[in-house]
Amino acid sequence: MNEFFDKLAKYNDIVNNFVWVRIGLFLLIGTGILLTCCTKFFQVSHFGHWWRETIGGVFRRGSDATKKTGKHTISQFQALCTALAATIGTGNIAGVSAAIVIGGPGAVFWMWLAAFFGMMTNFSENVLGIYYRRRNRDGEWSGGAMYYLKDGLGSKKHCRAIGAFLAGLFSVFAILASFGIGNMAQVNKIVLNIESVLPTSADLGSVGGIPVISIVIGIVLMIVAGLIIVGGLQRIAATAERIVPFMAVAYIVGAIVIFFVHIDSVGAIFASIFRFAFGVKAAAGGAVGIAISEVITQGCKRGVFSNEAGLGSSVMVHSASNVKEPVVQGMWGIFEVFFDTIVVCTMTAVVVLSSGKIDLETGLPVDGVNDATLVSEAFGNVFGYAGQVFVAIAMLLFAFTTILGWSQYGTKSVEYLFGKTGARIYRVIFVLMIISGAVMTSSLAWDISDTFNGLMMVPNLIGVLALFPLVAKITKNYVDRKIKGKDEKPLLSYDPDLQREAEEDK
Repeated sequence: MNEFFDKLAKYNDIVNNFVWVRIGLFLLIGTGILLTCCTKFFQVSHFGHWWRETIGGVFRRGSDATKKTGKHTISQFQALCTALAATIGTGNIAGVSAAIVIGGPGAVFWMWLAAFFGMMTNFSENVLGIYYRRRNRDGEWSGGAMYYLKDGLGSKKHCRAIGAFLAGLFSVFAILASFGIGNMAQVNKIVLNIESVLPTSADLGSVGGIPVISIVIGIVLMIVAGLIIVGGLQRIAATAERIVPFMAVAYIVGAIVIFFVHIDSVGAIFASIFRFAFGVKAAAGGAVGIAISEVITQGCKRGVFSNEAGLGSSVMVHSASNVKEPVVQGMWGIFEVFFDTIVVCTMTAVVVLSSGKIDLETGLPVDGVNDATLVSEAFGNVFGYAGQVFVAIAMLLFAFTTILGWSQYGTKSVEYLFGKTGARIYRVIFVLMIISGAVMTSSLAWDISDTFNGLMMVPNLIGVLALFPLVAKITKNYVDRKIKGKDEKPLLSYDPDLQREAEEDK
C-alpha cells in the first residue's frame, strides 16, 4: 500500500506543478483582473449595494434573501450557506496555517489579492450559472460551468464541439475534485485534529499500520454524512443553514479573543505579512529562505482552496436558488469570497502568527511546527485544553459541512454526464469513499486536492474568459435598471421561455 501511495504522490506532483505553477495562477489572477476591469470594479464601486442586497437582506423584513418560492428550489441564503459549507472548511484553518508554514507570512497577502479579484470571478461564474441554467426532469434547477461551456461557449461560431468537450472535461474533473477537496482532505483533517486532543488512553491500537481510532472516526462520519446526503440538496441546504452561521460566528469570536490577547503583537503581525509578501530572506546562520514563487503559489493555491473562486464549483449550488436576476446571485458570490477569505482566513492568519510558532523577523517556522495542528496549539495557548477541543469541534463542523456541499457538486456533475440514475450511484460511492480520507496520509490528501482543483479550474476559466463580454453586458443592464433607474428590458436567461417566465414572476 505504501508503494502505491508513493507512486501516486510522484505522478501527482508532476501534474500539480504543471497545472498550478505553469498555467493555473496566471490564468486565475488574470481572469479576476479582466473581470474586475470589465465590470468597472463592481466589488468596490457598488460595495454598499451588494452588501445590502446580500447579507443585509437576511436581516431585513420582507427581503427575498430568505424566501423559498418552490418545492424544488432553495432560498438565496440557503444557497449561500450551502456554498459556504463547501468553501469554509479545512482550507480556512489547516490550509491557511500550511500556507504560512510553507510560504511564510507573505502568503496571506497573496490570499487577499487572489480573493479581491476572485470576488469578481465568483460573481461572473454565478451570473453565467443563473443565465444558462435549466430545469431537469424533476423540476430542479441545474446549472454550472458545464452548462455555460456547452450553451454559452458552444453557441459561438465554430465552438460547438470545443464547448461540449470542455463541459464534459469540467464535469469529470469536478467529480474527481469532489473526492479530493470535498472528501479525502476534509476527513483527513477531521481525524488528525480529533486524535490530537484525545487522551493517550483512547488509543485502540492499529490494523495494518492504520490506527483503529482513525477507522472508527471514518465510519461514524460516513454514516452521518450518508443520512444527510441521501436526502439531496433540500436536506443538505437545510443542514448547512443551521450549522454554517453558528460555526462561523463561534470561530470568529474565538479568533477575536486571541486577537485582543495578543493586541501588542498585531502591528508586527501585519508588518510581517506585507514585508514578506515578495519573499523571505534567509536569516543569518544559514537558514533557508522562501522563494517569492513559493510565497505567491502557496497564497494563491490555499486562497482558491479556501474560497473556490475560479473553480466553477459553488455555482452549481447558487444556480438552484429561487433568484430571478443573475446579478443578484452574482453578488452573493462576492460576499461568499469576502467572508470566506477576507474575514475567516484573516482571523486564522492572526491566530497562527500570534502563536509564537512563526518567527516574525525571518518569516520562518520554528523547529518542530506541525501545520496540521498549529491552529489547535494556538487556541490552546490562550484557552488551554478547552481551546484545542474547540478547534477540533470547529474543524469537525467546518470540514463535515464541506463534505456535504461537495457531494452536491459531484452529484450535479454526474447528473450532467450520466443523468439522475448515475447521480444516485455517485452518492453511494461518495459516501463510501469517506473512509479513505481517514486512513490516507495528510500531505498526499492535500496534494491530490490541489491537483484536482487546478484541473477543474482550467476549463471553467476558459469558459468565463470567452463569455466575459456577456457578463459585462448583463451587469451593465442590471446597474442601469436597478441602480440608475433606467427603463430597460432585463437580461435573465439565454432561453426565451425561461426569460419570459422569469419576467412574469418578477
